Amino acid sequence: MWKSGTLLLLSVLWASGELQQETEPRRLPPPGKLDFGYVPAGVYETLAHYEPGPIGILFHLVHAFLHAVQPNAFPHDLIVKLAKDKFGAIQTEYQKPENIVLTLQAIYYEIGFLICAAVGLLFAILMPVVGLFFCMCRCCDNCGGEMHQRQRKNADCRRGLLGTLLFSTSLVITIGVLCAYAANQNLSSQVKNIRRLVNSNMRDLHTFANDTPMQIDYLISQYATVKNKVNYDLDNIGPLLGGRIHVRLDKEVHPALNQVLNMAGAMRETKEALENVSVSLVVLQEGAGKLHFNLSQVCDSINRTLDDPGCHDEESDATTAQLCRSIRQSLSQLQISANFTRLPNVNPQLEKMKNVVKTDLSSVVHRGFSSLNDTPHIVIEQTRSVVNSVQNLVDSVGNNISSFSKAFPLQTCLSNFTIFISHAHAKIEDYYPEVDKMDFYRWIGCIALCCMVVLVLAFNYLGLLCGTLGYDKHASPTTRGCISNTGGTLLMAGVGFSFIFSWMLMGVLTTIFLAGGNMEKLLCEPFHTKELFKVVDTPYLINPEWKNFIPGYMYNDSDLELTSESLYSTCKQNKGIYSALRLDKVFNISSFLNTTVFTKDVVRQLENFRIDLRTIILLEAEGKQNLLDFSEAGLSEINYADYLDEVNKGVTVVDVLSFAKELESQTDLMPRGPLQAALKGHVATLQRIHRQQITPMEQAMSALNQSMRFLERTASDLPNKVTDVLEAIEAAQHLISQNATLLINQETRKYSATIIGYFNQYIEWVKTSLALEVAPCKPFSNILDTAQIMTCSFLVDSMNTFWMGLGCSTLFLLPSVILAVKLAKYYRRMDTEDVYDDVETIPMKNMEIGNNGYHSESSQGIPNPMMTSVPTYDTMNRFPRASAPPRHIDW
Repeated sequence: MWKSGTLLLLSVLWASGELQQETEPRRLPPPGKLDFGYVPAGVYETLAHYEPGPIGILFHLVHAFLHAVQPNAFPHDLIVKLAKDKFGAIQTEYQKPENIVLTLQAIYYEIGFLICAAVGLLFAILMPVVGLFFCMCRCCDNCGGEMHQRQRKNADCRRGLLGTLLFSTSLVITIGVLCAYAANQNLSSQVKNIRRLVNSNMRDLHTFANDTPMQIDYLISQYATVKNKVNYDLDNIGPLLGGRIHVRLDKEVHPALNQVLNMAGAMRETKEALENVSVSLVVLQEGAGKLHFNLSQVCDSINRTLDDPGCHDEESDATTAQLCRSIRQSLSQLQISANFTRLPNVNPQLEKMKNVVKTDLSSVVHRGFSSLNDTPHIVIEQTRSVVNSVQNLVDSVGNNISSFSKAFPLQTCLSNFTIFISHAHAKIEDYYPEVDKMDFYRWIGCIALCCMVVLVLAFNYLGLLCGTLGYDKHASPTTRGCISNTGGTLLMAGVGFSFIFSWMLMGVLTTIFLAGGNMEKLLCEPFHTKELFKVVDTPYLINPEWKNFIPGYMYNDSDLELTSESLYSTCKQNKGIYSALRLDKVFNISSFLNTTVFTKDVVRQLENFRIDLRTIILLEAEGKQNLLDFSEAGLSEINYADYLDEVNKGVTVVDVLSFAKELESQTDLMPRGPLQAALKGHVATLQRIHRQQITPMEQAMSALNQSMRFLERTASDLPNKVTDVLEAIEAAQHLISQNATLLINQETRKYSATIIGYFNQYIEWVKTSLALEVAPCKPFSNILDTAQIMTCSFLVDSMNTFWMGLGCSTLFLLPSVILAVKLAKYYRRMDTEDVYDDVETIPMKNMEIGNNGYHSESSQGIPNPMMTSVPTYDTMNRFPRASAPPRHIDW
């Protein structure tokens, strides 16, 4: 059965449904970690944990008592030795020293139980013997059997003390009986829970059998996730692999193409600058001639005005004459400063630049960018055959997994396993009536044991009640009432039943104590501390040829590290049965996946990638020639120093606007008249000339200055700059055509590693899921925990609590007997009592009183006539029933 169950588990793990094929491949995220989702997990309903509730306090007390009785550690070595000898050598060869040592070790371990058992056995033996002698003694009017009570001064105190002690003892006995009854009822109620626990465990086994194939189907179906992701990456090899290659190349190529693009912009700006220079030069040359003519006319007009008599007549104002002289002297400044006619034109350079810009270098550069950006498409075209072969290989892997899953008779194994569980459950169900019947008999027997003690308690409580209620302190012992006498009789009845039942109780409880105590110390407690597993896992214990019996029995390999403790602990953590039973010994999932998934074949196919980027042309010959023409445009032949010298001189020697303002201020100082009016007219003329001629010329000079400086910067080392650009383009082109192999190989390996990584992720996920999530074996550890709960928590703890409670009650029956016998003398009606004669001639103080309360037969050797007149054995004559009580003074 064990091997068939193992075969079933292996078949369940190996088998699965067909590989699920998705009709529409879902869109997957970019390369990265795959999401396989969660393995569908069944819910196990068995809660293998027991909380005893309030009675747990009693359980803890029992455990503490057992620890005090048996504080020794678990005898691992002793049990192992006894198990290896199978107890036979000790019985047949007892005299051997090693067997004597084992026996002494066992006795030492059991010494606490043996002492308690000896006490119980002694109690069971002596109690009926003592009871027998006690009865015989009382029949002889001894041991309290004489119906005569000695009168003492502290009688009331003694009666109260004895009653209190007996009541307290009865309370203790009552508590013990209640504890025993609670334990008995707890066991009966927990027996009813056995059916629920067994049913839940069986349902968990069905869940295990039903969910395991579904879980394995899910594992295999998730290969579709890998397949879709691999196909997605293969279908998008252009953006993924080609894009990576393009990004790597672009870091080197883009700067070179940007330099060419910048050079194309410089060509356009150079042409525009030359055009600006040519236009500005024409404007300045024409404007200089017109300005010279107009300034000459203004100077002549001002001179004629200054010839006015108002400037130099004797009658004129001295200030006016001085102002006129100052004005005449400043007229020499009204002339042109720069000479633009001597500057050569730039028409030859402009014509060359016009020819250069006829070639659209920017378009040529953009064609180079487009060629570089076409890398993904080139990769797609050059890897098409390899991609198709890898995709076919991926499909074949799925078919292999699907065909492999069909090779195992899954449904047959599951049906057999389910039938086995159902039959086992049915057999267990058949035992329930027997269990209930046996539990009923057990319950009746325990109740009968409790009733024995309850009967004694009933006599004690009724005796105390009747004796207390019926007691009359004024009545003499011979005149006590019926109720009081009944109380004493009930107490003596309790004493009798105590002698009758106590020895039987102690015998039964001692037997239960030995069984329950040893089960707790040798089974339940070691199970919790896992010492029991260490005994079972002792090498060569079960079979002398097996180091570990589980792998030795299952796999014929006893050296495999698989123990009952590891199996139980793994299942307790709800891990997969694959890792719990070390099924990799029989079916290595890693080897299976490595050989089935064909990752090596995929790697070999991916290594066939051959990518050639020599078709990429960054800069065509036309663009290179255009750059050379630009460097030979003659920009360095322009005399930039002459241009800049003339531009920096300014249009006129003096600022005409400032000159006009100064002239106007001087005119304002002259007296009103024709002279002032004429000079103001000349001021207006100068302002108009500045506005209409000088300002446009200044603007043209500024434009000419900017253009010449730009041309000077551009022409500076232009051939070397063009050479550097061409060399950068050549280096980038050489990188693509000749040296890109290393870069392509690096990116190809990364891409292949990504593809293989998907398979590796799937393999690792399958192994992890098998170890942790698929077929979690918690039901098997639950079965063991359930057996422990039923054995230890239900049976042993309740049984131990029963014997502890009833055992304490039985032990306290001994003081109860003593106290009841003594107390009964104070409740029962006596036949005789002490008599004190009231004789005046013989004072009581002269009589010697013995220590025991009796009158002494002699006093100082002189016979007492009153005491000797009646024989000592004649109690009826010496102590008549109607005799008067003694006087209080004689007490």
